Amino acid sequence: MRDGLSPNGTTGTGSGLTGTALSTLFHPRQLSDSWRGAQRFKLIELQLEKERDQLPLWVPVALGCGIASWYVLANPAWWLAFVSLCGGLGLFALMTGRDTRAGKAIFWFALLAAMGCALIWFRSWSVAAPVLERPVVTTFNAGIERVEPVLARDMVRLTLRTGEYPGLPPRVRVNVPLEKADPDLQDGALIQLRARLMPPAMPALPGAYDFSERAWFQGLGATGQALGEITILRPANPAFALSRYRQSLSAHVQSRMSGAAGAIGATLATGDRGAIDEVDAEAMRRSGLAHLLSISGLHVTAVVGAIYLLVLKSLALSPALALRFRLPIVAAACAALAAVAYTLMTGAQVPTIRACVAALLVLVALMMGRSAITLRMVAAGAMFVLIFWPESLVGPSFQLSFAAVTAIIALHEHPRIKALVMLREEHLLRRVGRFVFSLFLTGLVVEIALMPIALYHFHKAGIYGALANIVAIPLTTFVIMPLEALALMLDSAGLGAPIWWLCEQALGGLIALAHFVSSRPGAVTMLPSMPALAFGLVIFAGLWICLWRERWRYLGLIPAIIGVLLIITNRAPDIYITGDGRHVAIRNDQGELAMLRTSGGDFIRDMIRENAGVEGESLALEDWSDAACNGDACVVTLTGGDREWVLLATRSSHHISALALSAACRRADIVVSDRWLPSSCQPRWIKADRHLLSRVGGMTVDLEKQKISTALAWTGRHAWTRYDSGGAGERKADARKTDVRKADQ
Repeated sequence: MRDGLSPNGTTGTGSGLTGTALSTLFHPRQLSDSWRGAQRFKLIELQLEKERDQLPLWVPVALGCGIASWYVLANPAWWLAFVSLCGGLGLFALMTGRDTRAGKAIFWFALLAAMGCALIWFRSWSVAAPVLERPVVTTFNAGIERVEPVLARDMVRLTLRTGEYPGLPPRVRVNVPLEKADPDLQDGALIQLRARLMPPAMPALPGAYDFSERAWFQGLGATGQALGEITILRPANPAFALSRYRQSLSAHVQSRMSGAAGAIGATLATGDRGAIDEVDAEAMRRSGLAHLLSISGLHVTAVVGAIYLLVLKSLALSPALALRFRLPIVAAACAALAAVAYTLMTGAQVPTIRACVAALLVLVALMMGRSAITLRMVAAGAMFVLIFWPESLVGPSFQLSFAAVTAIIALHEHPRIKALVMLREEHLLRRVGRFVFSLFLTGLVVEIALMPIALYHFHKAGIYGALANIVAIPLTTFVIMPLEALALMLDSAGLGAPIWWLCEQALGGLIALAHFVSSRPGAVTMLPSMPALAFGLVIFAGLWICLWRERWRYLGLIPAIIGVLLIITNRAPDIYITGDGRHVAIRNDQGELAMLRTSGGDFIRDMIRENAGVEGESLALEDWSDAACNGDACVVTLTGGDREWVLLATRSSHHISALALSAACRRADIVVSDRWLPSSCQPRWIKADRHLLSRVGGMTVDLEKQKISTALAWTGRHAWTRYDSGGAGERKADARKTDVRKADQ
C-alpha cells in the first residue's frame, strides 16, 4: 500500500509516522545539486575552468598555508585539530563536488595544507637536539664542522660537534677572536678549547628576530665565545679541503683588490661576507642593493648563462661538432656542472641551493625544448625547498627571493607588458630606451613586492632601490662578475693584474652608488612592527594577483588595500621592555625614543630602534622630559589614553630596601626591573620583574589602548622556546623574597 508520503513512491509497511520519517531523507545528491544550481557557484566553476592551467601553481601555496598554520597555532592539540579540519573539509568537498573543478581544488588544497602542517611538525621533531639550559664556562674537545671568517668583526665563527661530551649539546657555535684563530682551524679538525656557552637567544621583544628558532632547525644547542688558546688535537683531513680552498680563494681576491672592493669581490666569488664593513653593508641595505651580497638567483644565473653561452658558441665554431651533437644539451650539461660547483664553492647555503635547483630546472627545460622561465618552474622550486626545508617559509630569504621571481615572471607574462618590452626592429635609441624602461619597471614591481616583507622582518625598506638596480644589476651581471672570473683565470699565468684593476674600479662604482642612494633624503622607510594579520593579507593579495590570469585577479586589490591600511594606521607601542628587564625604551608620537641604558648592548639598542621604527640615535632616559633618575632607578611620567602613567624602572644591582621599594611601587602604574621584586611591590597595573619576564619574554605596552604584547604571545610555546612555565620561577621567586626579607632585617 502506498501512503503518499514515502519518497519516490516507496511502500509504507507501518503507520504514517514511518512514512513521514522517510520523507525527510535527503536525496543522495541533493546538497551538491543545490550548490551546482547556485549562480555564484556556476561563476566560480567557469572561472576555475578558464584558470585550469594556473591551479598547479597553488600547490606550494597550500603547503605553505599548512606550515604557517603550524607556526601560528604552536600547540600539538591545535595542530591535530588543524589537520582534522583540513581532512574534514577535503572529504566534504570530495563528497559534494567530486565532479566539479571547485570541489577537486578544495580537496587538494585542504589535503596539501594538512600535509604541510604534518611536514613541518615531523621536521621539528626530527631535528630535535638538546639545548643548553643555562650559561656555562667549560673546557671540552670538539670536531670542527664549519669555519666562517667574519673579518669585519675580527673573528672566526666555528660550528663544532661535541659528540657525547657530558653536559653539552652535540652541536654548538663558538666565536674565536681573529688573533687566536690558527690557520689549521679547518673543517674536520679536532680541537680542545675553553669557552663560555649560552643557550640560543630568544626574541628580546615581540616581533624581534628569534635566533632560537633558527638554531633549533640547525641543531645548535648553544652559542658562545672562545676563551684562551685553542689546541689542535688532530689536523683536518685533506678530504675536507674544499673549505680551505674557499678561504684561500677569498683571501686571494681580497689581496688583489683593496678595501671594500676586495670584500665584496670575495663575496661574489665565495659567498664569504665576513670581510664587508658594517658601514658598507648598511649602505647596500638602505639602497636596496643588499641582494647582491647574498649568493642567490642573480649570481647563479650569471654563472650558468655565461658558461652556457661560452660552451655553446665555442663548440659551434666546429662544423663537425655542430653536425654530430646537439650542442644545446652539451652546453646545458656544462652549465649545470658549473652551477653545482659554484653552489659548493659559495658554501651551499639554502638560498644558493634554492637558486641552483631553479637553474637546473631551467636547463632541463632547455634540453627538452620547453619554455624555461615560467611560474611553474618557480612553483617547482618552492615545492622542493618546502619539502626539504619547510622552516625556511617563515624566513626572509625564502620570502624575498620567491616574491621577487614570482613578481618578475608574472609581470612579463602579462600580455600588455610582453608586447611593450618585446624586441623588435627599431632605432638603436628606442631599443635602448625600451630596455631601460623594462629594467626600471621590473625593479619598481620588485620593490613593491618586497617592501611589505622587508618592513615585516627588518622594519625598514628602501625607496630608491628600483632606480639603483637599473645600474647595479647590469653592472654586477655583465661587468663585475665576468671581469672577476677572467681575472682569476689569467692569474694562473700571472696576467690578471690589469683585469683586477678594472674589476676594482667597477666594484668601487657599485659601492659609491650604494652610499649615494642610501644618503638621499627619504631613502629608507621605517615602520614599527606590523600586525601579522596585515602581513598575511598583503602576501595573500600578492599571490592572488600574480598566480591568476583572468580579470578576477584584481580582486586581490581588496585584501591588499585592507592590509596596507592596517600597516599605515598601526600605532607604535609607547614602552619597550626586553626579556631580561635590563633595557627599557619609551617612544612618543613624534618618533623620539629614550632608553634606560645607553652604554653597552649596541645590538639590543639597534634592535629596539628598528622595532620602534625610529631612525637615528636615541636619547638617554634621564634627558627625557618628565623623567627623574638617580643611580638606581628612573621614574617617568607618560601621557596616553587621556591620562598620565608613572613608569618606574630600576637600573643598578645595588641593594634597595624593601620599604623604599614598596613605597615607590605604590606610586607607579608600571614597574620594570631585571630583579626578582618582593610581593610587597604592588604597582597599580604591571610589575614586569624577572619573575614575569621569564614567563612571557619581552613586552611592549600601548598606553592609549592599554594593550600589552609579549614575546610568548608572538611566538607561542614551540619546542625551542624556553619560557618558564611557572614551577621553577615560583621557587626562585620565593627564595629571592626570603633573601630580601633577611637583608632588610
